[in-house]
Amino acid sequence: MVVGRRRRDITLSRLLTLLISLSSTSSAAALPLSTSSRWIVDETGQRVKLACANWVSHLEPVVAEGLSKQPLGAISARIAALGFNCVRLTWPLFLATNDSLASLTVRQSFQRLGLADSISGIQANNPEIIDLSLMEAYQAVVSSLGANDVMVILDNHVSKPRWCCGYNDGNGFFGDQYFDPDLWIDGLARMATLFNGVRNVVGMSLRNELRGPRQNVKDWYKYMQRGAEAVHASNPDVLVILSGLSYDKDLSFLNLDRPVNLSFSGKLVFELHWYAFTDGSAWASGNPNRVCGQVVGNLKRLSFFLLQRWPLFVSEFGVDQRGTNVNDNRYLNCFAGVAADLDFDWAMWTLVGSYYLREGAVGMDECYGALDWNWGEVRNSSLFQRFRALQAPFKGPGLSETTPHKVIFHPATGLCVLRKSLLEPLKLGPCTESEAWKYTPQKILSLKATYFCIQAVEAGKPAKLGITCSGPNSKWDIVSESKMHLSSNTSNGASVCLDVDSNNNIVTSSCKCFSTDNACDPSSQWFKLVESTRSLSATRTFDLLDSILDLPRKGLVSFLSF
Repeated sequence: MVVGRRRRDITLSRLLTLLISLSSTSSAAALPLSTSSRWIVDETGQRVKLACANWVSHLEPVVAEGLSKQPLGAISARIAALGFNCVRLTWPLFLATNDSLASLTVRQSFQRLGLADSISGIQANNPEIIDLSLMEAYQAVVSSLGANDVMVILDNHVSKPRWCCGYNDGNGFFGDQYFDPDLWIDGLARMATLFNGVRNVVGMSLRNELRGPRQNVKDWYKYMQRGAEAVHASNPDVLVILSGLSYDKDLSFLNLDRPVNLSFSGKLVFELHWYAFTDGSAWASGNPNRVCGQVVGNLKRLSFFLLQRWPLFVSEFGVDQRGTNVNDNRYLNCFAGVAADLDFDWAMWTLVGSYYLREGAVGMDECYGALDWNWGEVRNSSLFQRFRALQAPFKGPGLSETTPHKVIFHPATGLCVLRKSLLEPLKLGPCTESEAWKYTPQKILSLKATYFCIQAVEAGKPAKLGITCSGPNSKWDIVSESKMHLSSNTSNGASVCLDVDSNNNIVTSSCKCFSTDNACDPSSQWFKLVESTRSLSATRTFDLLDSILDLPRKGLVSFLSF
């Protein structure tokens, strides 16, 4: 029975890999990666946007989670099939610096923790892993990801294997109980050396979430610069990724022109973590427009300013994927709008559907996980679709496939405003099918290279395209503290905002949540005008031409009369 299931799982893994290769719209990046201003680029100079999933391998077993549930190859293939081009693979420092730990076999590691069920699961799903050493098993995960064209960032998450992160857990800052700076630098150099020449290992994140009572800027510079030099000396191909202070929230102490003093260039990336709980329960208890505006303003001061000249990798963000957490849901709408607008690199927390052992609990379900408890299915497919629009870059070096234009992005759905023809309502649809829009200094939203603009007609009615674009109903102001409401006036002078109805039609309705009402949800009215140079669907041009040619038959007068 086990053999039969194993064969089916192997077949599934191969099928997923085949489907990925057939459906891929772009070739794998020309590695290694480097940086150019705020962009991560490949060897040809073309932008590579990191769209990653966090895969946990730093807890007590020191084995990548999920291998007791599904074959390694199937997990790696699923990661690629879900559109992720990268995994941030965590590791504890002691894996690299404690030879007695690293030499334990996977079986022995689980035996010492009394996890018999996990041993049985790995024996069934990944028998080739069970008697490898912990370090060999880690390498096997990297290799499997590489076989599926998934890049890897090695993330030193903690020193002592455990869940992260407590303020006083001994893993937080240089000089803490389990955080000897010299041992850390030695461990970084060992890992960099071990993976030197492994093509899909494209970066190393030096340390996760520096924190605690010892944290200070002076020691940050002293040791992070030494760590960066050690990694580059041991493996000059990888990106060197530096985190800030206060749980990866604060990079404000850096100088924009020369943030660190290093002997090398073209490899430096900074990282940031941004969750709803970063700001406590503010999203649930406050007005979403106001909270979004305030939080984003604070992030500009703490970290986003670096995007003027340096790559900023949001290496952790995530939400409760059950969809019932109001704090997370409101945050995600704001996050998605900002992520599209700034087009930064990111890593979702987390891939993990369940853990072998976390904080003393065996088999704990991970509600933030993209996969379900058994690692076999996506936990929340509708929510996951919202991430898909953010996986491809909107702009960057080598992506000037069309002239710069705007797409009208709707954060709550991950979709964009589309126009199938000039005689049908504007609707939401895949951003890959979006037209090129132009937002003029006169605040007119028009189809680029045409005379057609979006017009407000009447509250509760669809927004339409017209060619008389000088009236107040053709002017769209970006309003509210979130900077994501598009407001206009109807012909009778009523103030309305662009909105979405239950059928994803673009309508106008009374602007909402401008007051201090904390129970109000403005997400249907949030839109972001995102600059893009990404190529547009070729069919859009023909659809537009067909609809123009069809105007005489359908009635030009009636079309212009609204």
